Amino acid sequence: MKKRCIGLLLLLLSTSLVFAQKYEANWESLNKRGIPAWFNNAKFGIFIHWGVYAVPSYAVVGPGGYSEWYWYNLRGTQEGSHAQVQAFHDKSYGKGTPYEQFESQFTASLFNPQQWAQVFRRSGAKYVVLTSKHHEGYCLWDNKQANESWGHSWNAVTGTPKRDLLGDLTEAVRKEGLKMGYYYSLYEWFNPLWLKDRQRYVKEVMTPQFKDLVTRYKPSVIFSDGEWEMSDTAWQSPSLLAWLFNESPVKDEVAIDDRWGNNTRGKNNGATYLTSEYGSGMQPGVIWEESQGIGQSYGYNRMETADDYKKSSDLVLMLVDIVSRGGNLLLDIGPTADGRIPVIMQQKLLDIGKWLEVNGEAIYDTKPWKESRQWSNGKRPETKEAAYMAHYSVNDLVKKSADHANIELFFTAKPGALYCFAPAYRQQVTIRNYTPAKGAVVTVLGSSKAVKWTQKGKDCVVDLSALRHGDVPEGLLVIKIKG
Repeated sequence: MKKRCIGLLLLLLSTSLVFAQKYEANWESLNKRGIPAWFNNAKFGIFIHWGVYAVPSYAVVGPGGYSEWYWYNLRGTQEGSHAQVQAFHDKSYGKGTPYEQFESQFTASLFNPQQWAQVFRRSGAKYVVLTSKHHEGYCLWDNKQANESWGHSWNAVTGTPKRDLLGDLTEAVRKEGLKMGYYYSLYEWFNPLWLKDRQRYVKEVMTPQFKDLVTRYKPSVIFSDGEWEMSDTAWQSPSLLAWLFNESPVKDEVAIDDRWGNNTRGKNNGATYLTSEYGSGMQPGVIWEESQGIGQSYGYNRMETADDYKKSSDLVLMLVDIVSRGGNLLLDIGPTADGRIPVIMQQKLLDIGKWLEVNGEAIYDTKPWKESRQWSNGKRPETKEAAYMAHYSVNDLVKKSADHANIELFFTAKPGALYCFAPAYRQQVTIRNYTPAKGAVVTVLGSSKAVKWTQKGKDCVVDLSALRHGDVPEGLLVIKIKG
């Protein structure tokens, strides 16, 4: 009997060691998992910043003018914005009014998740990422860790909306055939436990809260953020991700970003996609995603005017530029406190969708070609790779200039097909240093007219002179070379 017990103990110990080795919590092990293929094939997603900050919905307009940071700016912990936010707050709500009181006005009373999801589908997006919780700590689902750690109701179900906002939108989005993901902030600016004992916060709030979110709602994407305060070791990120990749209900499908510690962002590894924020993005060879708002804020900012919003044509151009370099575009909208997507934002999304209805095959499931873009003759302007606030504008780079070269074409590819994006119509399009296969067929997406091409030395010349107004759809032109 004694020998049998010892044998059983050794077996259990051996099994435990195998389990520990299999689910080893370090980046070398995690990186072997890779990124699910669906993510980079999707190309276009919708970001949603929605929380209590939608009530004041105020930020100083300009780069980095994020309305979701209202509480942080109000507390005077960020130079430059504090004075203006404080003046606005005192005038609008009364001096000394605490931020937490805004929760009573975060009603979501007009929230229609089905209507939101239909707009997202019609935009041509393939996935949606909602802020489950931003740095303010307010959860859009019924989470006990939020209430317990704050010492009062601080989620949408026990709070004013009395509704599982995250769950309702998740259900509606999936019914429209899109994948659903969540932004999740690791830290919370003013959570009492975070301010008192960070390691207890990680153990008692962040970790169980994250697992609750994943287990209950099964996201396809997790956009982690707020990682910069501590290293991945302090956050216990490797252990959490080992659980995510090996035991969670989304272990095979979920794609995650690179924000898991102040030493992880921008690291090119096999487990995470790289994030670029109002940046210039990355070059082909890595899986990356650029996020931007339609305006200059993520959360809804009432101070922005129509001129602060990007034109629909510029948004399409931005998508093309990003996809040509192997990236995804995560385009953000900021709903109002009562649950409406501003009509101007809806219209921009529908305009993108209209273009994608015709030209989507040149975007979805494509890969970068040997060249992502073709420049005109002349000195090329410097375009540094930068992941944050790069002041990069592809719209400026396609404009003809006497001072520098401009981008003439963008490219994407699929097996047996090359797609050439022309920012503006011209009678002849020359693709330099390219010879199509013999018998290749050239068409313009959205047009039934035949298109001729000829080889002139090393260059392929596509003749569009036979096309007339109405022969091709409006907007950025896409030439397909098949064969």
